[in-house]
Amino acid sequence: MGDRSCRELKTVIHCHDCPVYAAVGDSLLEREPPANYISEWIDILAETAPEAEASESNGALVLAEEAISIMIFRLGNQKLALPVRILQEVTHPCLIQPLPHRSNQLFLGLVNIRGETLLCASLSHLLNLESPQEKATTTPIENTKRMMVAGQSEEKWVFPVDEVYGTYRFHLSELRDAPVVITKATEAYTQGVIHWEGNKVNYLDSELLFYTLNHKIL
Repeated sequence: MGDRSCRELKTVIHCHDCPVYAAVGDSLLEREPPANYISEWIDILAETAPEAEASESNGALVLAEEAISIMIFRLGNQKLALPVRILQEVTHPCLIQPLPHRSNQLFLGLVNIRGETLLCASLSHLLNLESPQEKATTTPIENTKRMMVAGQSEEKWVFPVDEVYGTYRFHLSELRDAPVVITKATEAYTQGVIHWEGNKVNYLDSELLFYTLNHKIL
C-alpha cells in the first residue's frame, strides 16, 4: 500500500523484485479483453488514417508519407544535406589521430566517439570544395565546427563540417534536379537541390557517398 507494511519487503527489498507483485502483473496482461475491444480499436485506427498524418515545416503542410527528413550542414560556402536516417550523432570536434602511411587528404584518421573508434573522412576533399581557411577575414566568428557521425549498422564514418543547421522536413516534390553547372565532383554526389531559407542546398546521394568511401579507403 506504499507504507512498507508488506511482509515480503523484508526479503525482496523492493516490489519490482517480488514474485507476488510479478504474478499480479502477469495476471493483468493475460486477462481476457472486453468483448468490444477489437471493434473499438478498428474505429480508432479508421479515424486516424495515414493520409491525415501531416507536419508543418517551412510554412508548408507536409504529408508524412511523402516527405523526407534531412540534416542541413555547411562545408565552406556550400550548404549540403544528408538523410536523417543515416545520421547517428552530431558532436563537437574531437581529436583526429592520423594513421602512418594511410592518412591523406581524404582519409583523415581515427576518431574516438563515446569509446568507439571510427574512421574520419573529409567530405570537402571528396566533393572538391574550397576550404574555408583559404579566405582571409578580420572579423572573429563563432566556432560552429562540428563532427557528424553517419552510416548504418557497423559502417560508420565521421565527417568534420563547418556548421550544422539542424533537421528539416521537405515534400518530395520540392526536390529539384541538380543544374548542369554543378557537374564536376559535387554533381556526381548530388541527388537533387532543395531551396531552404533563400539558399540552394545540395541533397547528397548517401549510398554513392559511402560506396565511394569504402572503395577508396577500405
